[in-house]
Amino acid sequence: MQTAVLEGSASPLAAGERGVSDAWRRFRRNRLAVLALAYLLIVHAVAALAPWLGLQEPETMDLLSQFAPPSREHVLGTDETGRDVLSRLVFGARTSLAVALAAMVVAVAVGTMLGALSGFHGGWPESVIMRFTDGMLTVPTFFLALLVLAVFGSNLVNVVLVIGLTGWMVVARVVRAEVLRTLPQEFVVASRALGGSEARVLVQHLLPQALPSLIVAATLGVAYAVLTESALSYLGLGVQPPTPTWGNMLTGAQHYVWKSPVLALYPGAAIMLTVLSFNALGDALSDTLDPRHAGS
Repeated sequence: MQTAVLEGSASPLAAGERGVSDAWRRFRRNRLAVLALAYLLIVHAVAALAPWLGLQEPETMDLLSQFAPPSREHVLGTDETGRDVLSRLVFGARTSLAVALAAMVVAVAVGTMLGALSGFHGGWPESVIMRFTDGMLTVPTFFLALLVLAVFGSNLVNVVLVIGLTGWMVVARVVRAEVLRTLPQEFVVASRALGGSEARVLVQHLLPQALPSLIVAATLGVAYAVLTESALSYLGLGVQPPTPTWGNMLTGAQHYVWKSPVLALYPGAAIMLTVLSFNALGDALSDTLDPRHAGS
């Protein structure tokens, strides 16, 4: 009898491991997604380890080495003020990705809270929240971000909050849809019948069902945040110099695009590859985590 109990208790764990294994097998079939994941892992690892890679300080100027070609000392050359381009690219990745990830956390937190409350309670709270969400979706959020940063200043915290607070709407709609889909399920009805509090039902039963969709939305949200931060920094309203970001590297390079076009090529390529990789990863995760594909 004890053996039967042990086997019964182990079966959910085995089923979970089998589900993860099947999902990983489906994911590996998408070679583009695997390449995107490998690229993102490398970029994030390099950005995280930037202070320990032995690179030159990204803010150190050498006016006698302006526009220096690639060499052993400066692998990608120098910019208009003699700063090492590779160092600025790596430390710029550190700043741009940190801002994007932090903004994604803000967007997911706000969107999850509003979407869950809307779907769970219904009635007038749902009407108010979803009409506000629809209203935000009609606003050109990039110009709203420009206006807010122009009024309140463009420090690091403001940039993160502005990007996060203008990117939560899709998350809210996704979470609301998942909550409405799961709410009539038998295990939720049973939990409420047994006296489970609203918070417990929401946290333990409803939100976990929305997790796959949240992962996909968060992945695509990082791509949006990287692009938005780069655009804001390019226009001078993002993270301010001398802190390097990919966006303000483009700002400095635009005046020398004919004299030294590679100064714009490096950060532009980094932004493009990172955004495309996050989008490819999000599309692959959408297919991989879709329960309709579990048996395919």
